[in-house]
Amino acid sequence: PPTEPFMFRSLLGLACRHVSLVTMQVSLQSQCSKVQASTQYAPARVSRSHRVVRAAAGNQQQAFDLAPSRRDIALGLTALVGTSVAQPAHAIQGLTAGRIPGLSTQADADGFLTYTRPEGKSGGHGVGWSEIPQYLFKVPGGAGWEEIPVSIADLGGTEIDLRYTSREQGDIAVVVAPVLRFKDVGFNASITIEELGTPERIIKGFAPELFGKPKEDEDIYEMTTTTKGPLTYYLWRVKPYFLATATAVGNRIFILTVSSSARQWKKHEADLRKIQESFFVPSFNKAPVP
Repeated sequence: PPTEPFMFRSLLGLACRHVSLVTMQVSLQSQCSKVQASTQYAPARVSRSHRVVRAAAGNQQQAFDLAPSRRDIALGLTALVGTSVAQPAHAIQGLTAGRIPGLSTQADADGFLTYTRPEGKSGGHGVGWSEIPQYLFKVPGGAGWEEIPVSIADLGGTEIDLRYTSREQGDIAVVVAPVLRFKDVGFNASITIEELGTPERIIKGFAPELFGKPKEDEDIYEMTTTTKGPLTYYLWRVKPYFLATATAVGNRIFILTVSSSARQWKKHEADLRKIQESFFVPSFNKAPVP
């Protein structure tokens, strides 16, 4: 009958598809056997998240590359962090370069905090220098005064021993310089500031470092002297809004400067003057702190 060829072709197609499926099954079984054989010496447990990559070049077979997934990397980092133990930090004082906290935590009756140069703090003042006396000054509490790094790029160079700043009130700098800039003396000399020169000579000699440029007579608004213990101090007010005070101990001269903007000066002049007046350097005979 006419339908027989059609039925024959249908049966033949089904048989071919069956053979094809059987062939694919055999091929898959063969590949699985090869993979099992190639991994029989691998670690007993391999993460399912690893991807097995096999590549062939010519007749040579490249090794398997087990690429960890992002999950495995995350787990590894978690384990690494979990096994890290924080070690306590130890502050060591002595001949230590850099910033060592020196500001008191308790304010005086006027609400001022006292900065005292930490014992053993080093500075870039030349090899062979004796330890610097623990000078001090006061700053208003609650005004945000804090120490900032000293850079050799400063105009004062290595003679800048300290910088303090307050966004509200202004800036403070302390210069520690050799008296040899003004007088040829021995290494262990003990010189007073009067022996180095007049207030006018001292302020003009340090003006480029302190104020960024030379100062003339008309730039110096005020110039006075005072004594604290055995030491004489020079005090200045310099154009536009600078205050400075200086004294000499041993073979060094110590200068504190206070600088501010017009707004800061107008609002905080009294506090800034008190910072200037509070500067004190102990002499060798241990004069009492004022």
